[in-house]
Amino acid sequence: MSRHHAFIILWLALILNTCTPATTGEHPARPALAPDAGGVPQWNNGWSRGGVFYELFVRSFADSNGDGIGDLRGLISKLDYLNDGNATSTTDLGVDALWLMPIFKSPSYHGYDVTDYETINPEYGTNDDFVKLCQEAHKRGIRIIIDYVINHSAADHPWFIDSASSPNSARRNWYVWSPTDLGWKQPWGGNYPTWHPMNGAYFYGVFWSGMPDLNFTTLAVRKEIKRVAKVWLTRGADGFRLDATRYLIETGPGPGQADVVDTHNFLKELSRHVRIVKPEATLVGENWTETPIIATYFGSTSVVAGGDELPMNFNFPLSDRMIEGVSEANATGIAEKIAEVKALYPAGATDAPFLTNHDHVRIATQLASDAGKLRNAAAVLLTMPGSPFLYYGEEIGLQNGTTGNDEAKRTPMPWNGSPGGGFTTGTPWFPFAHGHEVTNVGAQTGDPKSLLSRYRSLIRARKKSPALTSGSIDLLTSTTGTSPVLAFMRSGSGERVLVVHNLSDGFAIGGPLAVTMTSAEKLFADANVGDPSGSPNNIRVTLPPRSSGVWRLK
Repeated sequence: MSRHHAFIILWLALILNTCTPATTGEHPARPALAPDAGGVPQWNNGWSRGGVFYELFVRSFADSNGDGIGDLRGLISKLDYLNDGNATSTTDLGVDALWLMPIFKSPSYHGYDVTDYETINPEYGTNDDFVKLCQEAHKRGIRIIIDYVINHSAADHPWFIDSASSPNSARRNWYVWSPTDLGWKQPWGGNYPTWHPMNGAYFYGVFWSGMPDLNFTTLAVRKEIKRVAKVWLTRGADGFRLDATRYLIETGPGPGQADVVDTHNFLKELSRHVRIVKPEATLVGENWTETPIIATYFGSTSVVAGGDELPMNFNFPLSDRMIEGVSEANATGIAEKIAEVKALYPAGATDAPFLTNHDHVRIATQLASDAGKLRNAAAVLLTMPGSPFLYYGEEIGLQNGTTGNDEAKRTPMPWNGSPGGGFTTGTPWFPFAHGHEVTNVGAQTGDPKSLLSRYRSLIRARKKSPALTSGSIDLLTSTTGTSPVLAFMRSGSGERVLVVHNLSDGFAIGGPLAVTMTSAEKLFADANVGDPSGSPNNIRVTLPPRSSGVWRLK
C-alpha cells in the first residue's frame, strides 16, 4: 500500500474518532480545532480585577476531625481569619478570593492526578461540604476558585483504564497513543520520556507515566471538560485556576509540545463556555514561561473585555525579579519587567503577580527569613497592578520544611506554637516547618510590628485606593543600571498614587521624581519615611532601610 493511501485511511479513521495511530516518527495526525465562533458573551468579573487572592492547600490548612489532614470543614472554621466580611475590621487578612489547590478525588497527597473530576477527595470532605464552603465564603465576600487539572488525568482514572484496554475502546482517542516510542523529550528541557509503554502501544504523558495527557482534539473530551466545569460553577465555584495550560495540545516534538494554536483555540472555547454559564466567574492560567508568550494567553481584549482566552495569567518572570530585586537591593530588574508587561500585554489585561507558590521554595527560605527583606517583598507585591496572589503562610514568614521534596513547600499552617500547631489535634500529615513554635498566626496577631500585621495593613491600604486596586502604572525608576529605590505612579478613577520602596539596608533618597503635586495624603508608610517634598518634577522622599511609602497626590 502506498504512503498516500495509508495517509488517507488514517485521516478517515481519525475523522470517525477511531484510534488508528500514525506509524511514523511524527505526532499521530489529528484534526485542527476551529477558532471559536458564534456570539461573544462578555465577562462580568470585576471583583477579580485587582482583588487579592490567597492560594491554600486544603490538606495543610486546618483539620476539623483530628486525622492530621486538613479538610473543607477546617477551612470553613478559618474563613474569618481570611476575611470576616466586615469592611472596617482590622483583625482579618482581608483577601478577596481563595485559590484551592486540587480538591478532587486522587490517589496522591497533592491531587494533580485526578481520578474523579466530580467528587471531592474524601480526605477533604464531601461535595456538600464544598457547597457549604462556597456559601460561607460568599457571606463574607470571599470568592472561591479551584484548581482544574485538565492537561492530564491520573493513570488510574476510569477514562484512561478504558482507553488503554483496547485499540477499539470507545475512549481510545480520549488520550494520545502511538504504536511506537516517538522519543520526544519534555519541552521545558526535562530528560524524562514523554511516551510510555502500555499494552503494546505508547501513550503520551508530558509530566510522567502516572499522568497521561488528555486528547483535546477529540470533541468528546472537550465536551466533557466543559460539562464538568459547569458542574462546579453550579455548585458555587467562582472560577478555575488552570494547570499546565501551555501543554494542552501537542502537534509534534519540541516546539510542537507547547503553545500551539490549537491550545489557544480550545482555551477560547472553554472561556466562552464559562462566560455563558457564569459570566461573573474568572480563569487564571499557569503558563510558566517568559512575558512575550504569557501575553498571548489573554487572547483578544478588544473582542472580550479582559480577554477572550484567559482573563488572568500568572506572572512568573515578575516573581523572579521581585525576589531578586529585594534580595540584591536593586530595583531596576523589577522595573524592567513592569515595563515589559506594559509593552506586551494587551490593553485591559489583568496581571496576576505573586512571590512564590506551591512549586517554589518559600520566599522566607529564599530570603533566609530576613525580616526587612520579607517586609519589602510584601509591600512590593501588594502595590503592584493586577490581582496579587499570596501563598498561604507567606503572611507570617512560613519557611520550607526540612526535606527536599515538594511536600516541604506545602507543610501544615501553624496557627499557634503547640505540638499540633492549632492545625490538628492529631499528628500532622507532614511535619511543620522549622520554628513553628514562634512563627505562627497566634504569635503575630497582636503584634503591630509583625509581618502578619504588615500584610493586613497593606491589603487595607490597597482596598482604600481605586488607583492601587485597578489603576495603571507608570515607572519613575530606570529599567537599566542599579537603583535601591523602586518608585512608580499608580493612576485610576481620577486618583494618582505615588509608591516608593527602598530595597536596601541603608537610608535612601527616592528622587528626583518626575511628579507634580500640591499635597500628599499618606495611605501607608513605614516609620520615619519622609513625606514627598520638593518642586514640581523634582520630588524627593527620604526612606529608612527596607521601608515603603504610599501617598495619594493632590
